[in-house]
Amino acid sequence: MAEETDLLKGVADAADSVVRATSGAPIPRNMDFLLDVHLQVSVEVGRTRMTIQDLLQLGQGSVIELTKLAGEPLDIYINERLVARGEAVIVNEKFGVRITDIISQQERVQGLG
Repeated sequence: MAEETDLLKGVADAADSVVRATSGAPIPRNMDFLLDVHLQVSVEVGRTRMTIQDLLQLGQGSVIELTKLAGEPLDIYINERLVARGEAVIVNEKFGVRITDIISQQERVQGLG
């Protein structure tokens, strides 16, 4: 853990040096630099497989059977990586997701294999 902290500090110091050399201003030492980072967040309700023929027959009111059961946690992905699970909620007549479980770093690494 101390090695990771030292490595991160070294990276931050190197980034500071580059920014100072190009702009003369130091990087703030808080999380503000993340405000401009774009992330793709998606929530997976369930999955299914179907033939193109079945897909073409779908219309308004069609029901698609998903692999998850009603009430099961929804998977929350950031940049196509599973990071959390949650449940659907309604807030001010809009759908939302309440995060109920954050996937641990160990679980994320296991999911890569």
